[in-house]
Order: sequence, then C-alpha cells, then structure tokens
Amino acid sequence: MEQTLAGKTAFVTAAANGIGRASAEALAARGAAVVATDIDGAAVETLAAQVDGISAQRLDVLDADAVDALITSLPPLQILVNCAGWVHDGTILDCDDDAWDRSFDLNAKALFRVTKAALPGMLEQGNGSIVNIASIVSSEKGAPRRFAYGASKAAIIGMTKAIAADYVTAGIRCNAICPGTVQSPSLEDRLKATGDFDKALAAFKDRQPMGRLGKPEEIAEMVCYLAGDLSAFTTGQAFAVDGGWSI
Repeated sequence: MEQTLAGKTAFVTAAANGIGRASAEALAARGAAVVATDIDGAAVETLAAQVDGISAQRLDVLDADAVDALITSLPPLQILVNCAGWVHDGTILDCDDDAWDRSFDLNAKALFRVTKAALPGMLEQGNGSIVNIASIVSSEKGAPRRFAYGASKAAIIGMTKAIAADYVTAGIRCNAICPGTVQSPSLEDRLKATGDFDKALAAFKDRQPMGRLGKPEEIAEMVCYLAGDLSAFTTGQAFAVDGGWSI
C-alpha cells in the first residue's frame, strides 16, 4: 500500500543528485511539500522547476549559521532527510587530519547540526520523522580503503539510536538507511579518478551479490516508508538496503 505524505513538509539535504534528489522526487510524488537543499543552488533550482511540490534553497551544511537561519525561517518540519556525505578513499595510514575532519564534518557533524536545528519545531508539534543516510560500510560492515568513511557513517548510526531513545515518547522517530553501492554522479567521479573506469566499475559490481549497483530510487522508497505513518511503530533502526552485500 502506497502511503500519502500530503500535509507534511520535508527537508532534504544534498538534494541536487543521487539519493538526495531521488528522495526529494519520491517524497513530492507522495504529496509532501519538499524543501530541497544543496550547496549547488543552481542544481536544486533546476530540480524545483522540473518537479511539482519541490522548492529549492541553496545550503552549505558546513555553515552553522546558514543552517540555523534557513530552518528557523521555515514552518516546523514533519520530515527530515539527511543525505549529505563524502567518501574518503584510503586506509588509516592514508588518512591525515584534514581527511578525517572533512569526513566527520560532512558525514556526521552536518547531520548533527541540521537535526538539532529542526528538532525543536518537531517537538513543538509532537510529530517528526528523521531519516539519516548512513552506509552499510559503517558499524555494520568494513570495506577496504574506507577507514574514515566507515567511521563517520558508524557515527550516524550511533546518533540515530541516541536521538530515537531520547525522543521516543515525544512523537519523534529517527531511523537510518544503510545503502550498499549506489549509482550516482559522485560514484562516477570516484570511478574515473581510479584511471580505469571500467575495471573499477566491474570491481564494485562484483562485490554486490546481486551483481549490480543499487539505484537511488530504490533507497528513496525506503526513505518514503520511514518518513510516513506506515512506519509509525519503527524507530532507532538501521536498515540495510545493500543488494545482499552484508549477508
């Protein structure tokens, strides 16, 4: 049964492409009023012009003042989807302080910042669903050359459970999604950076038991489920949507 999200306002970070864009489109298709944000303001403006129910706002989630100013300017949110992230390639020996800090700033601290700004409005209305995009490469599973990435995505799962526990009696739910490897422009950039796109793509596919990459729309379906009332009895969970990689 497909649920309606009519009457709900959703806020999505990193909505210019990939999982963020697919989530914004899917939420809007189900009737939510979606505020799509991204550091690439032109890209989210284009998205908003193409899809009914989506409005665009340029937002750098690393800018604390900008986050607070934008969210306080909006009506209370019913749905928050934290999608912003960055992948560092390397082992612990390849990770310097800058790479570590960027991984945690974008993958974890930005999520903390956006959620902290949105939560008071949710508490005031006694209703809210927070959906955090973590990764199967986290506390769920290790992967080669994903040291800082896995650590920062594990932090998302920890924050998800803490938020869920703190506000379970206040009408707030918080869940995480742990995707496997998903097609996206950022993935294509990383594959190109290897110097052998086809070989790198084949390696990513080979580690997926289904023999293919995930699609952003497949993650967006789980976003919509967790955002809506059909999942009203679900909180504090980390859902693997990984093509069987974690089996």
